[in-house]
Amino acid sequence: MGAAKKIWNEMEVAAEARENGSTEFLSSPLIVDTSLSLPLMAPRVIALCKDLFKQWSKLDDSRFSVDTVSGGITNLLLKVTVKEESGNDVSVTVRLYGPNTDIVINRQRELQAIKYLSAAGFGAKLLAVFGNGMVQSFINARTLTPADMRNPKLAAEIAKQLRRFHQVEIPGSKEPQLWNDVSKFFEKASSLKFDEIEKQSMYETISFKEVQKEIVELKELAGHLNAPVVFSHNDLLSGNIMVNDEQEKLYLIDFEYGSYNYRGYDIGNHFSEYAGYDCDYSLYPNKDEQNHFFRHYLRPDKPEEVSDQDLEVLYVEANTFMLASHLFWALWALIQAKMSPIDFDYLGYFFLRYNEYKKQKEMCVSLAQSYLSRSGRGGHCC
Repeated sequence: MGAAKKIWNEMEVAAEARENGSTEFLSSPLIVDTSLSLPLMAPRVIALCKDLFKQWSKLDDSRFSVDTVSGGITNLLLKVTVKEESGNDVSVTVRLYGPNTDIVINRQRELQAIKYLSAAGFGAKLLAVFGNGMVQSFINARTLTPADMRNPKLAAEIAKQLRRFHQVEIPGSKEPQLWNDVSKFFEKASSLKFDEIEKQSMYETISFKEVQKEIVELKELAGHLNAPVVFSHNDLLSGNIMVNDEQEKLYLIDFEYGSYNYRGYDIGNHFSEYAGYDCDYSLYPNKDEQNHFFRHYLRPDKPEEVSDQDLEVLYVEANTFMLASHLFWALWALIQAKMSPIDFDYLGYFFLRYNEYKKQKEMCVSLAQSYLSRSGRGGHCC
């Protein structure tokens, strides 16, 4: 039932977008079972491509190759290469949504934003949607590692690109979604029941009364910062940044968590991702590294001319909203622990993120309160 609902929503969004003339992409009701091994999945992916792209419909399957690009903890990315009648090799990327990810991701919001982001030069071009995924143009580049993000040259380029990203206008509500999403996640995460006794026992050690108190107090504090609201990526980890080293071209990709949000949240969340999948938060950027990023974000043309005052504002924003990032992904992890069939320790991830939140809270809250006190805006809480 859930799968059928998802297909209907995907096709409905695609049809509505085409009727409104807001984008041009193909659609198919077909589904590819993500639980299959690649050899069993490949024929289904080929059949999907033939159904979507009529110029390939009569080609023999032997002209297609299907390879795994990456398998994250929410999506599976495949590279499909086709040898056309002309002899040219053409590649596309097939992105398969993980099962039940529509519970934590607003696919309608994602599809509506992609056209405008693509027009502004971000990510791959959307070519088609299908029952449980989308097909995009193939980007000839490598995915960054967490260590790459520390490289000063790449950090500067990421900052410049993120500034441009934040300037894209997406039609619709401009309301920041952070606290709405956290509230929805909290409601789901606080009412779960696990079949496995060990998981249920771990889950029962969580004080949701405490978590809710932290959310309320942090929301109040962050509200005093009056942080600018921009269209944000919201998931700028190394896996969502690609670079073509030869051309020295950097790409921000995968906008499934994209929404209007606080500027400081997008940057603070990005800084948290320096820790990598191992969550080594000793790798969180220090103040000098953050200021390097801020200078190139605020003044790409003349980074050395950014004032100390502007640096402080962004430093306080990013490090206050970094706390919110930990709460967001901690709650997200609990929902995934229940819903996702992917072999990943989501429950353990909750504790990693929540414990880091508690570890950093005193320092970051003190930083924000000191700044607010000096600027005469109050904000004594937490």
